[in-house]
Amino acid sequence: MGDDSMEKFNWGIDLGGTKIECAVLDKATGKCVLRERIATEREQGYQHILMQIQRLVLRCAESIGSYPEKIGFGTPGTLDPNTQLMKNCNSTELNGQPLDADLQQLLNVTVVLANDANCFALAESRLGVVQTINPQAELVFGIIMGTGVGAGVVVNGKVLQGCHGIAGEWGHNVLDSQGEACYCGKRGCVETVLSGPRLEAYYHQLSGTACRLPEIVTRAKQQEPAALQTLNRLVEQFGLAVAAIINVLDPEVIVIGGGVGNIDYLYEKAETAILPHLFNPTLATRIVKPTLGDSAGVFGAAMLVMD
Repeated sequence: MGDDSMEKFNWGIDLGGTKIECAVLDKATGKCVLRERIATEREQGYQHILMQIQRLVLRCAESIGSYPEKIGFGTPGTLDPNTQLMKNCNSTELNGQPLDADLQQLLNVTVVLANDANCFALAESRLGVVQTINPQAELVFGIIMGTGVGAGVVVNGKVLQGCHGIAGEWGHNVLDSQGEACYCGKRGCVETVLSGPRLEAYYHQLSGTACRLPEIVTRAKQQEPAALQTLNRLVEQFGLAVAAIINVLDPEVIVIGGGVGNIDYLYEKAETAILPHLFNPTLATRIVKPTLGDSAGVFGAAMLVMD
């Protein structure tokens, strides 16, 4: 294979708990030429996950007749810059493993890793909603509020990694020191208050009924008290948690992905909830829904190797 064939594409892989997805983007046009996925099968252990990644890469390389030199990976958790081992992964098989070194060796490519929330923020900044509303934005904060809560910071089109590799890990700031225990060892983290499962648990506590989040939203529209109280608490606590970010980083745009990010009520009430805690009399930060859907993670991973 000649050198030119290797340089035509940007490769990204989104390493999820249930599936591993690969996207190959054309360097010249930025268009996606191939998307493939394979089951993670993480219950079979770390080595098996590596083999699944290799299978996927070989399958994609065969499809497009070109093997990559570099691959960007979106990962749950973070590669610790000091130990070079993975940490904070909800796919716990990866924790304590030298994932980038192992992938580099196995695949014989240069590997660039970033947290999946960072990949989400990067894709929405450079390709998604931010391009529509404020392409000049200097600072974008991308939040994923789903099963967990994570975030990424993009400054001038580049992901901020930070000295511990945890830049943007807003989900583990403490909102309520008397609150619920979090897997991270602290109590009342943002994640224990604003994640989908915890909102559902809060509603269950109030109403005695187990309900999924979309159903709670429907019930709130019908003015059901417990559902309204659940959404009002979400908005109130979101305002408190996000105001701290705006006071420190002052982003032009905040993008909210994940299941909780689908709740319109959150956007309608966000400004009112943020203002009491903001070190400014007005709010100019735009708080918006993402536009790339589930492509954001894998496209963001490919963007890690674009420059």
